[in-house]
Amino acid sequence: MSSKITELREQRGWSQAELAQRLKVTRSHINKIEKGKANASIPLLERIAKEFGVSIKDFF
Repeated sequence: MSSKITELREQRGWSQAELAQRLKVTRSHINKIEKGKANASIPLLERIAKEFGVSIKDFF
């Protein structure tokens, strides 16, 4: 999941800070998710999928 989020974010040219702002979370939380040190909650994962225009299934 974490590598897919990083991949989608980088494809769009977004920084972690920009993604965090769009999702209304902290940049450090995005960083932890991308490094595999934290898991995204289901509601946050739904917001991430919506922001990228993909299905939650794409993360698994």
